[in-house]
Amino acid sequence: MADFTFAHSEEGFDNHIENSILGYGHLLDDIVSYSRYFVEDGTNVVDIGCSTGKVTQRLLEENQDHSHDASYIGVEVAKGFFEDLDNRKNIISTLHSWASVDFIKGDIRNYKFENCSLITSVFTLQFMPPRHRREVLQNIYKGLNDGGAFIFSEKLVCEDPRLQDMITKSYYDYKRTKFTTEEIMDKEKTLRHMMKPNTWKELNSNLNIAGFSFDRIQPFWRNQIFVGAIAIK
Repeated sequence: MADFTFAHSEEGFDNHIENSILGYGHLLDDIVSYSRYFVEDGTNVVDIGCSTGKVTQRLLEENQDHSHDASYIGVEVAKGFFEDLDNRKNIISTLHSWASVDFIKGDIRNYKFENCSLITSVFTLQFMPPRHRREVLQNIYKGLNDGGAFIFSEKLVCEDPRLQDMITKSYYDYKRTKFTTEEIMDKEKTLRHMMKPNTWKELNSNLNIAGFSFDRIQPFWRNQIFVGAIAIK
């Protein structure tokens, strides 16, 4: 997977993403809130593509009262985030010395999921080569305990070109309220060959092939070309 180059943008990665995606803060709030239904003592909670570790820390803090013995693991391949993760680990160790937290600096394709009550992915699969996504989703499904959940968000593309054009223009109108045209174009050029989004139908199909039943896949958040969903094993 390619290294993500926005890790050290001037305002910081987390702020950059929040400005890039309308409703991003609400999406994270929903992911953290829904986690309470799945995290269990003695299990692993894995955040793939954890970037700065912000979501990993929030998951721990949301569930510390009722699932004190869960282990939290963030996995990140982009070297630009490694220093952030070291800092995040120090912060968590200071605030929650009892907590079992680990950040693994490596490719999620090589990670072995096991005994997981919850796996999260915030805009991560879209950066994987499409040929590897099904294998990763299959590994996620196998690593989840029965009743466990995969909570994820992804950028999508529309099957209909006219709809895609309309929604893309609306999204760019929003981004122009946050960034200059030059900043938007620079990011577009950088991401052009890094990110290959699926359609919702393709994403559903990949989840189903991995083992998730269609009737246990449910979107809970949608904004422009982005979706958040839960898939339960």
